Formats: sequence, C-alpha cells, structure tokens
Amino acid sequence: MKNEFVKEYFSIPNIMGYFRIILVFVYMSFFYNSLQGGPYWPVIATIIVSGLTDFFDGKVARKFNMVTDFGKMLDPIADKITIGAIILTMAFKYKMIIYMVALYILKEGYMAIMGAILIGKGHKIEGAKWYGKVCTFVTYVILIILLLFPAMNTKVVWVLTTVDMVLMIFTWINYIVYHKKILENI
Repeated sequence: MKNEFVKEYFSIPNIMGYFRIILVFVYMSFFYNSLQGGPYWPVIATIIVSGLTDFFDGKVARKFNMVTDFGKMLDPIADKITIGAIILTMAFKYKMIIYMVALYILKEGYMAIMGAILIGKGHKIEGAKWYGKVCTFVTYVILIILLLFPAMNTKVVWVLTTVDMVLMIFTWINYIVYHKKILENI
C-alpha cells in the first residue's frame, strides 16, 4: 500500500511537476525583483528551467513506465499555474494584459469546474484536444516573446495579446461544445 502511494505521488516525473510549481514562486519573486531594478536574467532562467523540466518529466514518465493518473493531472495543473503566473506578472509590465488575465481565469475556471463535474459523473478525463494544445503553445510562444523583449512596443503587445485572446475564446467555445456533447451522452 505504501509502495503504491509512493509510486503514484512521488515518482520522479511527479517530483519534477512539484518542482515546476515551486518554480512559479521563484519566477514571481525574480520578476518582482526585476521590477525593483534587480537583474532580469533570473526571470528568463527560471522559465527555461521550468520548460526543460516540463519537457523531461513526460519523457521520463513514458520511458521508465512511470506514468500515473496523478501525474496526468499534475502536469497540466503545473502548466496552467505557470502560464497564469507569467500572464499575471506581464500585466504589471503591460497594463493591457489585465484583459488576458481575466479571460485566462474565466476559461481555466470553466475547465476546472467542467472537469470536476465530468469526474463526478464518472467520466474519465481525456488529454487536451488539439485546439487546447494549439492555444497553450501559442500562449507560451507569445509569453516567451514578451519575456525575451521586455521593452516591446505597446502596439505590438496589443496585437500579440489580442491574437492570443481570440485563440483562447475559440478554444473555450470548442470546449463548451465538446463538454455539452459529453454531458448529453452521460
């Protein structure tokens, strides 16, 4: 029993997932410090370490047969927390990103509530749909661009965040349709 618990919750990939969540707080601390005149490179370094950890946790899990149901849940949660933290901190730098923060919270709140409802009805949660993966990828790319070029022109920031918000809305609508179909068949 104890061995099962350790395998499920303390596998190497899951420990990497916990580490990614801890890195969110490290990132936010470095970002705040950079706003106070501190160095900016630790902000970028932390996100790079988080991204590499995200890449390797899945590889390790699959290669060494350490895939767990908890890990399938932990990895996207770590992704959402990381993206949310980056969007939130970017709003301190670019005020217009507050709209992106609000949309992200609403969309992810909906996803969490629907996930809980579906699990409560006995439905097994599947991985992200293609539109969710595309949205996450584009969001990461845009956030990385904003992080790498901190003095970016406001108009360019508006364009990038608008593109991302349109994609978030498209994704959210597709998930609403998808969840509606599932609920009709349960």
